[in-house]
Amino acid sequence: MLENSFVMVAIILIINIVYVSFFTIRMILTLKGQRYLAACLSMVEVVIYVLGLGLVLNNLNQIQNLIAYAVGYGIGVIVGMKIEEKLALGYITVNVITSEWDKDLPKLLREKGYGVTDWQAHGLEGNRMAMQILTPRKFELKLYDSIKSLDPKAFIIAYEPKTIHGGFWVKSVKRGKLFK
Repeated sequence: MLENSFVMVAIILIINIVYVSFFTIRMILTLKGQRYLAACLSMVEVVIYVLGLGLVLNNLNQIQNLIAYAVGYGIGVIVGMKIEEKLALGYITVNVITSEWDKDLPKLLREKGYGVTDWQAHGLEGNRMAMQILTPRKFELKLYDSIKSLDPKAFIIAYEPKTIHGGFWVKSVKRGKLFK
């Protein structure tokens, strides 16, 4: 009997980790506009959800099953986020402000494959160079390292653009010509 309890707890825990991981990934796919992939994933997700919830509801008299369900949910959120980090879907836009005019940071970053638009800006302490850099999310940390190595004092702000249209750089990324 005790062995069956452990098996049931393990099954509920694993089912909920998988369910919530799928749920997290589906939500991210939905937010990124991948509706068909999100819809397919949701069909698998709902089957897993019904199985896990059914096991818990059929055995409500055993508190360890409910605890396993809750713990599995929490772990599933973390696992789903880790999977999404590894997938790194979409693009990131990074705004950089620097006072390092003599290093020609835009040129150095373009040589590394990044799409850079630069202009002169004015800050509290004088003239600055402002840059807007677009990159696939999977190269985000590499970009930060490049910027910091070129200018450790650079001011960096990053965000995910909702819509991207036009420009030579996006076309090149979609054809797989950059970052090789």
